[in-house]
Amino acid sequence: MFTLWSLVEASLLFLNAVCVLSEERFLAKYGWGMAQQVQGFGEPTSTKSQLLLLVRSIRTVAKIPLILLNVVAIVFKLLLG
Repeated sequence: MFTLWSLVEASLLFLNAVCVLSEERFLAKYGWGMAQQVQGFGEPTSTKSQLLLLVRSIRTVAKIPLILLNVVAIVFKLLLG
């Protein structure tokens, strides 16, 4: 059954996966590393570079809140099953 909790849990798992991705070991293999994203002044940003910026900003901003949300989700799962 699809509930609001399953949607919250899926988004939490997705954010965890984004934060765990290693840019040097995983993303650089496929050309998604920071070294490949050289951009000049005034050039429009590509979708690829915007996605990399999104991943980097999620990793920077969401570390501490994700730890707290993971603890809440674990306690919720332990108490209510």
